[in-house]
Amino acid sequence: MHCPYCQHSDTRVIDSRVSDDGATIRRRRECEACGERFSTLETIELKLPAIVKSDGRRENFDARKLRLSFDRALHKRPVSEEQIEVGVRAVVHQLRRTTERELPSRRVGEFVMAELRKLDQVAFVRFASVYRKFEDAADFREELDRLEHDLAGEGQLPLLGGEVVPIDRNKKR
Repeated sequence: MHCPYCQHSDTRVIDSRVSDDGATIRRRRECEACGERFSTLETIELKLPAIVKSDGRRENFDARKLRLSFDRALHKRPVSEEQIEVGVRAVVHQLRRTTERELPSRRVGEFVMAELRKLDQVAFVRFASVYRKFEDAADFREELDRLEHDLAGEGQLPLLGGEVVPIDRNKKR
């Protein structure tokens, strides 16, 4: 590892720590020439599937784009950085679990929506509105109705101030 300060080629590891999820190792290093200290992160490099866009283009998976999607949807929402990281890692984990070499971008979007739905309802609807290309207020209303229906079944409060109606799961639709 070259020193970022003097470019000397010999640095030594002073301390190594494994992250909580075991996916990265943080190493504290010291340059043998100038004595400066710096940290490096070591991560596992796995080949993730290529992403096939709706127009047929293929792109390598980019974790920065994924994080940016989460950040945009969660802008000014009460969700911590740690929670966002957990959501991003969950999507990457799902991508790693697939055995396919290529994955449609739509499927990645579904993974993202599932994680956003767990984190924040408003962020979920924000992302869904762009991802599903909502055209008018009716599209928003349909998505909100679906979300309220699903959440009511989980015993959560409604989004728009209505009553919680228990759902009889044994009743046929």
